[in-house]
Amino acid sequence: MKSKYSISLEKLIDEFALEAVYLPKSATDIMITTTEVDRPGLALTGFVELFDQRRIQVIGRAESKYLSELSSTQRMLRLESFLKLEPVAVVLTSRLTVFDEMLELAKKYGVPLLLTEQRTSEFIAALIASLHTSLAPRITRHGVLVEVYGEGVLMLGDSGIGKSETAIELVKRGHRLIADDAVEIKRVSAKTLVGSAPELIRYYVELRGIGIVDVRRLFGMGAVKLTEKIDLVINLEHWDPDKHYERFGLDEQYENILGINIPSITVPVRPGRNLAIVLEIAAMNNRQKKLGYNTAEEFNKRLLEQTLN
Repeated sequence: MKSKYSISLEKLIDEFALEAVYLPKSATDIMITTTEVDRPGLALTGFVELFDQRRIQVIGRAESKYLSELSSTQRMLRLESFLKLEPVAVVLTSRLTVFDEMLELAKKYGVPLLLTEQRTSEFIAALIASLHTSLAPRITRHGVLVEVYGEGVLMLGDSGIGKSETAIELVKRGHRLIADDAVEIKRVSAKTLVGSAPELIRYYVELRGIGIVDVRRLFGMGAVKLTEKIDLVINLEHWDPDKHYERFGLDEQYENILGINIPSITVPVRPGRNLAIVLEIAAMNNRQKKLGYNTAEEFNKRLLEQTLN
């Protein structure tokens, strides 16, 4: 999978506590640009036509067993056919033995060689998940992201409509803030969007007339969260008396973000409306729908039954 984003090998070494057996240069200068990870079984047998040097190569017990049963000469030939392709990095799992030929050829071709204590399947699963997050397509939207009853709620709307004030009210009611003003949204899978705050403004909220406040310091660590999946989009707009607003909830609306449709509702704003309570109900209702119960459909069903009777 191609990506215009990258992550340094140094960050992966820190994240997975990898041991560097050999690095041709500083790990901060070695960049990973793809979410794909390979096991080089075919490459070790000489089939290299589809080899992608951008992928991290993971050597597990099967590859190590295969190499251990070869003579030193054969092992050198097999490893050279693989390492001369200069993969971005090679990781040996389960603290497997690093063959002398492997270390020699890694130095010859400038291939980073790393060790991990994790088992192969566990390591590959965690590595792919990490790469999908780090290299995910992303956009930044003007809005506020909060966690309400376990649901990630993204508030969108014009500046000054009350998004930040609503977020503070929700925090006071026991919910959590993820991002205010700018929400960085990543598509981490075909069905999932994850939102976070840019590091510079993380945990801060701007309240007109007061200024910038630090939510973490005012309300404690329990009032904030680094990231959250986006489950619901709420569009806040000024009340228009001539516009028809949904009253039953039968019409499903969606907001398309990075190619993924997220359930969406439009909430009109006017003096006297308690938006925090409205958002709490919206979050609970959305959660209820995901669990298989749709209040609007149930009410409509009862209404039809009464009409027929």
